Amino acid sequence: MPRPDLVIRTTEESDWQAVRTLRLEMLRDTPLAYGETLAAALEVGEPVWRARAARGTTPGQTSIVAIDGDRWIGHMGGYIPDASTGPLLVGVYVSPDHRGDAAGVSRLLLGAVEEWARGFGRTLRLEVHEGNPRAIRFYEKLGFTLTGRSREYELAPGGLELEMIKPLA
Repeated sequence: MPRPDLVIRTTEESDWQAVRTLRLEMLRDTPLAYGETLAAALEVGEPVWRARAARGTTPGQTSIVAIDGDRWIGHMGGYIPDASTGPLLVGVYVSPDHRGDAAGVSRLLLGAVEEWARGFGRTLRLEVHEGNPRAIRFYEKLGFTLTGRSREYELAPGGLELEMIKPLA
């Protein structure tokens, strides 16, 4: 259950070290989910981490985190890869000890991303690896549905990224 001092906010460049720490946790927890390997992320230098952290203040994209006390426990981001397809949800993660409906962290993060996305379209899309049924069930519970579209996942072990979409109210 989140503590009363749970904060949901966008990231800024000065958050780069915390962004790095959380990203490495994400990659260790669910390597299939992020289109980046842990080895590659460990090689990324400070300027790249600063740019990633600045996504929370960069037009056309967002990076939202959940912070419980002094611990960063979750992230969701979004960007506009193509004006015709609208906003894409990316980088979804909640630390294992803060997952589940009772904690509510994922819903708070998603609500913040949806608020941002409404400025760019009427739907929010995401891609999820076919080998991640827990994530697919999670997204379905939050109102996303499979579209039937997919693409090849570029990293090992391969497979497909399945597209899901949610109408924005």
